[in-house]
Amino acid sequence: MRRLALLAAVLCAACAHAPGLQLRQPVVLLGEVHDNAAQHALRLQAFQALLDGGARPALAMEQLDRDKQPALDAVRAAPSPTPDAVIAAAGGPAWNWAFYRPFIALALQHGLPIVAANVPRDEARRVMKDGLAASGFDAAVPAAVLQSHTADIEASHCGMLDAATAGRMALAQVARDQFMARVLQQHAQRGVVLLAGNGHVRTDVGAPLWLTPAVRQRSEAIGVLESGDSQSAFDRRVFTAAQARPDPCERMRRPAPPQNPEMRR
Repeated sequence: MRRLALLAAVLCAACAHAPGLQLRQPVVLLGEVHDNAAQHALRLQAFQALLDGGARPALAMEQLDRDKQPALDAVRAAPSPTPDAVIAAAGGPAWNWAFYRPFIALALQHGLPIVAANVPRDEARRVMKDGLAASGFDAAVPAAVLQSHTADIEASHCGMLDAATAGRMALAQVARDQFMARVLQQHAQRGVVLLAGNGHVRTDVGAPLWLTPAVRQRSEAIGVLESGDSQSAFDRRVFTAAQARPDPCERMRRPAPPQNPEMRR
């Protein structure tokens, strides 16, 4: 416990100016900017405080794909599971696990369910190709939701993605939101905290949109944003300083280096 508290204190040196974060509802959708260290530390403190108060929610994570749930459950059933064993069994290479390992450690320490809340890439590709209904998702998506996702995807790709491809990718985003909502519904009675990107916890187009009214009334979507971010579609917003990072669009605009002919063989 002291080790987790020390880690949170070290990581949160950059968020000392940020207001305290309290988790107030049984169902919490807790947003993030994935690479912002200060935000992860702030959220960890809030999760620790929730557990210290006696709550025992499930921990649902975008960082874990749902096809890895059986492997995750097998690790949980083993004697003395460790966070590294969970990550080795169910974690992918795309995430900075130093940010998420403390959450997993707390869940293991308190015997909480750990739930994979993401749709894997292969399944997302099938949704893009065959549509939502073919993979068991709800195809009745409001046009405004698809338009919003499409515009966000085009913007995040720096205008270098055609609208048709962005529209198909929007379907995959909806599939992920719908599955996150299913996870929240499944664990709503005991309580559940979802760790996911801010886009997934938006109240206008994200996972909250797909909750039943009864669960939505017992939920709170918290955008954990960087200073200057004007997004407002959350039940509550918390701000931290922006994480220093290179311009992603500059990297995307660079021409690919010439290919060595020998590399083609």
